[in-house]
Amino acid sequence: MTQKTNRPNIIFIVADDLGFADLGCYGGRDADFGAVSPVLDQLAAAGLKFTQGYSNSPVCSPTRFGLMTARYQYRLRGAAEEPINSKSKGSTTLGLPPEHPTLPSLLKGAGYRTALMGKWHLGYPPVFGPLMSGYEEFFGPISGGVDYFTHCSNNGTHDLYLGDAEHHEEGYLTDLITERSVDWLQRMAPGARGGTPFFLSVHYTAPHWPWETRGDAALAEELKDNLFHLHGGNIHTYRRMIHHMDEGIGQLVEALRAEGLLDNTLIVFTSDNGGERFSDNWPFTGMKTELLEGGLRVPLVVRWPGRIAPGSVSDQVTITMDWVGTLLNAGGGK
Repeated sequence: MTQKTNRPNIIFIVADDLGFADLGCYGGRDADFGAVSPVLDQLAAAGLKFTQGYSNSPVCSPTRFGLMTARYQYRLRGAAEEPINSKSKGSTTLGLPPEHPTLPSLLKGAGYRTALMGKWHLGYPPVFGPLMSGYEEFFGPISGGVDYFTHCSNNGTHDLYLGDAEHHEEGYLTDLITERSVDWLQRMAPGARGGTPFFLSVHYTAPHWPWETRGDAALAEELKDNLFHLHGGNIHTYRRMIHHMDEGIGQLVEALRAEGLLDNTLIVFTSDNGGERFSDNWPFTGMKTELLEGGLRVPLVVRWPGRIAPGSVSDQVTITMDWVGTLLNAGGGK
């Protein structure tokens, strides 16, 4: 086991429905406004890029079951019920069982501070929830897809939580997730410098529908009755959404740098499944929901100074649930 003072802080970032070639470092093209993902491209250049990273599933909840438990998702009842949405409130079966060991609960047991900022999608309180599965703090939506401004799910139900309670706050959801993440990181920084590491899950909803950029607050009002937004959006909007997320990741990196923690922090970035309507899954066939390469092959970038050489590329096949054992090993847990 590594010494406690040398254990890395861990930030695990998950995008939602990001295509394999949506990022510049995976061959993605620039948008009309320039580079789509300059921060993530820099992280890849400073660390490791996997070419054969796979999600546990081509849809959201099942992959998250795998990420939390290190098990094939269908060994758990809730993972067979995509999507877990507001209709699941009150269910005693559609969620991640609180008694089940999870990545955050095991890291917490090893002395890590833990938080999830962003999408949960593994069952509703009071039966299920992040605070019952190893996270000490939580901010974000419980269900799968919510509007970026109204924070309502596709059936109009408000779905933004702080801890186990509904929370009302104005703002573009991608930015709110970033702000909460940076705030928590800054609060944990003194402890991290003193030998108490942290595990921060940052689960963005971007670039999942509805396709809205920071400037689309008015559009959110129009979509109240049609949140799926099946007839809207465009490639420009989609790429802007990725860029907003990339900017947020840049703020996290700068916060780590300012706190003197960047060189002792392991950062992982991936997606929960392949891309959807406006995504670039090139050179693969298929998309989200499909058991084809385009539905399962995802970007996977890792930065860990002193352990991973800059500019590394790996053809090693890996799947979402592999990260539980990997991060526990890095953090001295078991």
